[in-house]
Amino acid sequence: MKQLEHVGIAVKDLEAAIAQYSTLLNTPCYKQEEVKSQEVATAFFKLKDQKIELLAATSPTSPIAKFLDRNGEGIHHLAFEVDDIAAEVDRLASDGFTPLQEKPFRGADNKLVAFFHPKTTHGVLVEICQEIR
Repeated sequence: MKQLEHVGIAVKDLEAAIAQYSTLLNTPCYKQEEVKSQEVATAFFKLKDQKIELLAATSPTSPIAKFLDRNGEGIHHLAFEVDDIAAEVDRLASDGFTPLQEKPFRGADNKLVAFFHPKTTHGVLVEICQEIR
């Protein structure tokens, strides 16, 4: 893995969270995007080489809606940048980490992404991501 790419934070009201994080971080949101396949709306903030991703459900059946129902607002996942996502999924799976999908899929911010079950990562949902070229 190359580096921490971003921290994902689940929020109930994306626009209110964007306003609050813009003030908190003293920087504007640079990108908003909807990932229809995951029923989520996202907003990104950049701080040097790190990013914060705000995530809000666009459907009551989305993974983010379920997370918010169980846990409330807060840190949803940590994302790590990788060079070869397919090889990294295979490596992690062979080392006992449980992938949540059969193969990486297109996520927000022009990335291929894959997630690993928190039961195998000490309670933290881990995402790995690779820039789509």
